[in-house]
Amino acid sequence: MTTNLIAALQVMSATAGWTAGLFFVRFWRDTGDRLFLLFGAAFWLLSLSWLALAILDPTDETRPYIFAIRLVAFGLIIVATIDKNRPRTRL
Repeated sequence: MTTNLIAALQVMSATAGWTAGLFFVRFWRDTGDRLFLLFGAAFWLLSLSWLALAILDPTDETRPYIFAIRLVAFGLIIVATIDKNRPRTRL
């Protein structure tokens, strides 16, 4: 694959991630469920990482700050899943 093609695919992935984040935030506004808010933030972070790769160097994914952004995004997904499945105490 050429560098231009890789960059174009990363920009398309960033656009799709941003759109998915918008849908999750809209669902959060409708339901008030934190799961949707955290998923929306995670997809926006993933979108940011893909966009940063496309701008900086599309073929060099070994940059630590790109992995840090992805780590935070996947951490948010894990936290959201654990929070949603945690038993709630009733008062």
